[in-house]
Amino acid sequence: MEAAKLLSPVGRRKAGEFLAEGPNNVRAALATGKAVELFASEAAAREHGEIVAAAHEAGIPTRLVDERAARKLTDAVTPVGLVVRCPLLDRSLADVVDSLGQAPLVVALVEPRDPGNLGTVLRAAHAFGAGAFLVLGDGVDPHNPKAARSSAGSLFSVPLVRERDVPSALAALRAAGLRLLATTADGELQLDQAGSVLAGPCAWLLGNEAHGLPEAVAREADCRIAVPMRPAAGLEPPESLNLAVAAGVCLYETARARVR
Repeated sequence: MEAAKLLSPVGRRKAGEFLAEGPNNVRAALATGKAVELFASEAAAREHGEIVAAAHEAGIPTRLVDERAARKLTDAVTPVGLVVRCPLLDRSLADVVDSLGQAPLVVALVEPRDPGNLGTVLRAAHAFGAGAFLVLGDGVDPHNPKAARSSAGSLFSVPLVRERDVPSALAALRAAGLRLLATTADGELQLDQAGSVLAGPCAWLLGNEAHGLPEAVAREADCRIAVPMRPAAGLEPPESLNLAVAAGVCLYETARARVR
């Protein structure tokens, strides 16, 4: 099946399209006008009849496929059987920065490696008010099937930027009036004491799963912030938090600071 080529980075680049699996992604693609074509197995069409009907109503071509074909449209062990084909969602950094509103919040992942973590962080960014989501440097493709699944539709909701030139991206964010916040274990400010910083325009800089934030990037931050860990009495804290967990905590605290 021709659409299966979109599972690979090369196929996505050549076509300028990607596949997003699952009912949340399909609903989001339809709601944002990004759906180009819908693929549904017979079982998925029965279970999610309202989605198939919405696609028909919107004039989106829908193809019923057998289970074998459905498996070719995903890299998941257990296919959902509901897949939407969409154009790539990248926007230019300049375009996104120009469209940021008052007291903007931006999330920037620097060289992320795990697509599941990327999608989960994107979901948190959506939940807690981010106006843009940046993937900087040589990072995993946010249109990766696993990243799209993990975002549960948020990929379609938050403006997305991919920028390989990390210094120029940081300069553009700073020029737009955002304070650059780095998550580091040795941060001079504890997250639960950073309310005044979080309430203003800011961009969270988050590193990858294995090595954290590159030191050269951390040095560019206006403020280095540590997430305090408070394990039960008698227990040593873990060495670090998972990227997605740390991002969720930081973004939740940022959202809290903005409603006080």
